[in-house]
Amino acid sequence: MTEFVGIDQFVQLSAHSLEQLSKGVLGAINCNDAIATFVARHLVQANLMGIDSHGVVRLPQYVEQVEADYFSPAGTPVVTRCDRGATVINGGRGFGMPAMQLAIETGITQAKTNGVAALGITNCGHTGRLGAFCETGARNHCLTIILGGGARRNWRQVAPFGGSKGMLPTNPYSFGIPGGERGPVILDFATSVGAAGWIYAAKSAGASLPKDMIIDRNGHPSQDPQDYIDGGALLPAGGAKGYGLALLAEIVGEAMLGRVTTDMNWIMIVIDLERFQGVNQFSASAEAILAEMRECPPADGFSAVEIPGEREKATAEQRQRDGIPIPQQSWEQITAVAARLGVPVTT
Repeated sequence: MTEFVGIDQFVQLSAHSLEQLSKGVLGAINCNDAIATFVARHLVQANLMGIDSHGVVRLPQYVEQVEADYFSPAGTPVVTRCDRGATVINGGRGFGMPAMQLAIETGITQAKTNGVAALGITNCGHTGRLGAFCETGARNHCLTIILGGGARRNWRQVAPFGGSKGMLPTNPYSFGIPGGERGPVILDFATSVGAAGWIYAAKSAGASLPKDMIIDRNGHPSQDPQDYIDGGALLPAGGAKGYGLALLAEIVGEAMLGRVTTDMNWIMIVIDLERFQGVNQFSASAEAILAEMRECPPADGFSAVEIPGEREKATAEQRQRDGIPIPQQSWEQITAVAARLGVPVTT
């Protein structure tokens, strides 16, 4: 979870009201009821977990993309090829979330039959929070790995290590595996210092960015989101390591899966963990590993050592109870889009 810098005005809204508004906006751009419901729920769940860059702040972007025919609100995913554990899913130029949901459901079924499944997902729009699909795999006692690439021609967002301008997309990765008593361990990250969505969320909210996140069009450090939008670039996470991960994902996304037609191509690998260890033995071992990490004394400036995914779970519980904070400026943009589309706004 990334905090907005320099923002102190928020609107507190319930998950239900945000979901209804999101569903209304999506319906107004010709999503059918099933797609509108699924995507709206996905966005609000991201907000609940504190992943605000992948939440309802995306609605104006989605409306703009649909109106520009970047992707189709009515597109539905289909399995186009399945050959002994290797499957290709065509997203039908639609939202990426339904395509990823079809992929994880198909992958789990195949992994339970064959032990492992590999799926390519192509021809779809934004896929939302990848960790949601890894969580589904973990609930079914599977290890899930997702990575995306092939989009550099349209999204030159990240400077390669040692470079001064954007050449690569953010090439996200996500991993999910069952954990111990407190739930799965979920990693979900861009190979850049931060997700590009955070920059647009910060711009929408009128916030500044953290230091060492972006450079401007001249290669100079900046904290102004507009400098990124005006031709700057994100920096790779971990320097050469993030760059290497991004480059690998870009090769997989294009050389392996073919030229991108919409947002990005994706590879998903699903492994049935019961082929290696029984559920009880795995859970006990995982819990012992996680308990060791929690027992580590915290460093200065930290209250505890955290397990990936646990902060998001705690945030979801708190926001479900107290409401979801949306920056005032972002809320005004969302409601302006809703009003233009004739969608009523209730809080």
